[in-house]
Amino acid sequence: MTKESQSSEGTLEKIVSLAKRRGFVFQGSEIYGGLAGMWDYGPLGVSLKRNIVDAWWKKFVSGREDMYAVDTAVIMNPRVWEASGHVKGFADSLESGQKFNVMFKTSVGAGDGAVGSFLRPETAQGTFVNFKNVIDSFHPKLPFGIAQVGKAFRNEIAPRDFLFRSREFEQMEVEYFIREKDWQRQFDYWREEMLSWVESIGVSRKSIHELEVPPAQRAHYSKRTLDFEYDFPFGRKELYGLAYRGDFDLKSHQSASGTALEYLDEDPPAGPDGTVGAGGKDRFIPHVIEPTFGVDRTVLALLCEAYNEDELGGEKRVFLKFPKHLAPVRVAVFPLLKNKPNLVAKAREVFRMVRKEIPNAMFDDNGNIGKRYRRQDEIGTPHCITVDFETLENDTVTVRDRDSGRQERFAVHKLAEVLS
Repeated sequence: MTKESQSSEGTLEKIVSLAKRRGFVFQGSEIYGGLAGMWDYGPLGVSLKRNIVDAWWKKFVSGREDMYAVDTAVIMNPRVWEASGHVKGFADSLESGQKFNVMFKTSVGAGDGAVGSFLRPETAQGTFVNFKNVIDSFHPKLPFGIAQVGKAFRNEIAPRDFLFRSREFEQMEVEYFIREKDWQRQFDYWREEMLSWVESIGVSRKSIHELEVPPAQRAHYSKRTLDFEYDFPFGRKELYGLAYRGDFDLKSHQSASGTALEYLDEDPPAGPDGTVGAGGKDRFIPHVIEPTFGVDRTVLALLCEAYNEDELGGEKRVFLKFPKHLAPVRVAVFPLLKNKPNLVAKAREVFRMVRKEIPNAMFDDNGNIGKRYRRQDEIGTPHCITVDFETLENDTVTVRDRDSGRQERFAVHKLAEVLS
């Protein structure tokens, strides 16, 4: 083992330890010895995940006019997975060479009437089987997307690397419906959108590498796949994926269900020869571009990207350098001393005022002021506000910056402006 690999493994161990110590991520069922590939999110992990999903939703769903959202069932009619090819083709190889389908089996109903089914291994099929419902309800114009955030389940043979490969995970995904002739242009557009997202969450472009997946390694539905890989401490691994699924899914479900899943364009663009479909209408099955974002892998990448060790005030410290809009705690408010009722009361007053503007604020009076700063650094809190005896005299407080450790005094009534 090289010194570099030892250092990388050590970094991951430190991140896993910090994640548990500060309430980001816990081992699932830990008091019973855990269960491989299952993780629970603690209070700060939930907040970080929520901030990631909210930022994604704002950029790719609510911030666009061409996107429609669904939230589909985890368990579907088993015929869905037959039509999609998952029953026959969604498998890993065991060491012995036998194929092992990684879908979790379950049953619906009781007794002799129970029907076998699966926990969904991806959110995409729930979107495809609702394609007709969306176009019948909203009559969207091409191109348009259907977005979904939800859980998926895969019975991984060897879950590993903390949150990277787990058996229960969350996806943020778009199925973007287009005309076949536009696929290359739309693929390039979504590639740029995904790279823009990476930068917006504070992940360095230097840590992202694009991998063109060769045909033999692509999923059965894919005509082109681009993986966005990240330099994790355990190696360069897939973070997100961009696939051109063609018309495979809608065509498969149309054939298997007997339900027409065509798109009717009542005002189609003219072809090269100036002609359009019969009667001025065009009926066809759209093709699909699919950008996929893993929530859990995003959490892990952000923990890795944000993890820093430095020296401040002659002491070593660890801090998480989250972007401010993603930090699980945006600001913490302290009384200088917890045993002085007047300081505590004033700190509570400041906290209530700050929380009106910044909901993910925290009140912290546990331990001495130095320990509180170190705790908030490990949490990744961008700013700490300390209420001291000078506050009682002139209504100013100390605001400390996480990254530099620099402290400045500001009037309480200017805090909202300063923090924004």
